[in-house]
Amino acid sequence: MSTTPEKETAPPEPRDLESAIRAKVLKQDARFAPAAYLFLYEALAYTQRRLGRDAPTVTGRARHVSGQELLEGIESYARESFGPLSPVVFRAWGLTRSSEFGDIVFNLVEAGLLGKTEEDRREDFAGGFDFDTAFEDLPGTAPR
Repeated sequence: MSTTPEKETAPPEPRDLESAIRAKVLKQDARFAPAAYLFLYEALAYTQRRLGRDAPTVTGRARHVSGQELLEGIESYARESFGPLSPVVFRAWGLTRSSEFGDIVFNLVEAGLLGKTEEDRREDFAGGFDFDTAFEDLPGTAPR
């Protein structure tokens, strides 16, 4: 995935992005809160930084992040952002399993708000992290 559709254009500003999500995505699929879509963009940027694919000299396919790489980035970014409350936040946004981040990605792709390659598939998001166990090792998580 990349933050821009196939043509190299700057992504909309957050306020415009949220408006675009509401107008183009939520009217087609209202399962997930706008915050889940905005988090996805933040997690994608985080993942690109972590993988060294965010430099201004890195363009096009070189910026690409696979579905599995993005899921790993989402988990890490959630750990940093929400800690042990990550599953609660995800569920408040309408997410029940990590594979639904693939639905979010492809909703954005179909709305023209995110780019993909010919190889990218929804199935790339299968087998991701489990909301109930992925954050158990964080301080503040109650033992089961």
